[in-house]
Order: sequence, then structure tokens, then C-alpha cells
Amino acid sequence: MKLAIGGDHAGFDYKQSLYQELLAQGYQIEDLGTNSEDSVDYPDFAHPVASFVEANPESKGILVCGSGNGVAMVANKHPGIRAAICWTVELAKLARQHNDANVICIPARFVSPQLAREMIEIFLNESFEGGRHAHRVGKISC
Repeated sequence: MKLAIGGDHAGFDYKQSLYQELLAQGYQIEDLGTNSEDSVDYPDFAHPVASFVEANPESKGILVCGSGNGVAMVANKHPGIRAAICWTVELAKLARQHNDANVICIPARFVSPQLAREMIEIFLNESFEGGRHAHRVGKISC
């Protein structure tokens, strides 16, 4: 599975750690920045991750910022992107099962690195349940 990862300065440390771990697990992963803890604008990194997922429909995206809100707002502007802010394992699981989310947004200031890893593992391995949820997901796009 192809992955794209990105985030702002608040998510930099998490992104770096997650990138290395996912690479070691054998994922093909595009690191779309940021590349330091210097203050940056989160849209500059959320747009490229969303664009990558749009161009590669079988891929998933991972965005990390302080609250998860900004990157989710940006990513969800892209047609076909269903970005979910997750701060528990259960939310990550439901984002995939019920919402067919293709981008997970992690609030680095509110979750531990271990919890971020657990959420990503669930997010990457859960399947969309379809059925009644497919009808609802089909209504998301404007």
C-alpha cells in the first residue's frame, strides 16, 4: 500500500517517527513535509497529501498537526478525500469501517506517540464495511 504523510511544525516529531516505523514495516511512503520544527502553514502540507491520495485511490494519507483540525479542514476540500480526526483507537477503527476514511488526521498535542502508532495500525488494516454505510458515504460529496 502506498502512503503519503505530512504535517506542520507541531506534528514534525510524530511525522518523523511514524515515517521511519512505516518504512521499516515495508510501506511505500511519500514524506511530503514539513522537514523541520520551524513554524510553517499546515495547508502547504495537507494539500499535497490529499492530492497524492486523490491521484492514488488505493493509497492512504496520514496528517499530523497540533489539533488535527486544520489539516482535516484542508484535506476535506479535495474531492474524494474523507479525512478523519482521530484521538482514540475506536475512532480510527470507525473512520475506516463506517466512513471509508482515506486520510487520518492526528492531533499531536493531544495523543501520545504510542497511541498515534496504534491508531495508524488500525486505520491501515481496517476495511470499509460497505452496506448501509456505503449509501451514506455516497452522499458526502457535493
